[in-house]
Amino acid sequence: MTLIEIIFILTGTCAVLVFGGKLVCLLMMLVPKLFCPLPETFFTSLGKWAVVTGGSDGIGRAYAEELSKLGMSVIIISRNQEKLDRAARKIELTTGREVKVIAADFTKDDIYGHIQENIEGLEIGILVNNVGILPSQIPCKLLETSDLEERIHDVINCNVKAMVKMCRTVLPGMQQRGRGVILNVSSGIAKIPCPIYTLYAASKVFVERFSQGLQAEYKSRGIIIQTVAPFGVSTAMTGHQKPDMVTFTPEEFVRNSLKYLKAGDQTYGSVTHTILGGIVQSIPTWVLQSEAFQHHFREYVKERVGS
Repeated sequence: MTLIEIIFILTGTCAVLVFGGKLVCLLMMLVPKLFCPLPETFFTSLGKWAVVTGGSDGIGRAYAEELSKLGMSVIIISRNQEKLDRAARKIELTTGREVKVIAADFTKDDIYGHIQENIEGLEIGILVNNVGILPSQIPCKLLETSDLEERIHDVINCNVKAMVKMCRTVLPGMQQRGRGVILNVSSGIAKIPCPIYTLYAASKVFVERFSQGLQAEYKSRGIIIQTVAPFGVSTAMTGHQKPDMVTFTPEEFVRNSLKYLKAGDQTYGSVTHTILGGIVQSIPTWVLQSEAFQHHFREYVKERVGS
């Protein structure tokens, strides 16, 4: 066999493995009950409590509600006491589960002692690191961001530091018990170079890389650490965009995404967003970085959020 033949065979084998892997991943998304089934008692077996940051609204509130329906008591953490109390009352009335609230502003530096005191001694089975902010609702170039210094501080504290500190707080108990789940909410745009969302996208890339490394470190201890990377979800942060084929309500997205807890260390959370992720990643980088694309993308977002 000649060298050129060996090269062709190896190339073909690699291509088959790559596309075979993608096909398996797609099948897992289409039929999660077959490929990554969860026992009925899976969530309650992890521990009594679930902690959800940014849990008073949007995706965080939807996680708190869904985990309560699955039998867990929940602790929701956010900065607005009134919204926390309102969310807690609704969850308690609809599910009958116990809800604790902790008021904390994740853009601040001095909140973690207060959080630690309020969750000390609780058997926490699930941590959802959901809290996050955009530098500005309408995407723009970095130097065009209003109050840029303040926004840099807030985005790093809220999107990056909060996740690391909450993992640091909850992970020891999970390691000791030999079980637990940590879900770190990223974004679909972390998969590509994303000008005019530069600061936000970069913070979400950190979420993904940190989560992958942490999963490798603690998988053998019985802990699942997974990044969830949605595209369109109708929340206050996205201007309550009208739900459609690619934009889910928070409740729809969370219900879908929880089916894929055993599907690997990263998931888009739905078949639709998985397909969209594949399409987005196939776009040449030079297109994404062009001024024309940035302009049209900005106008598209403005139209979607009604600004």
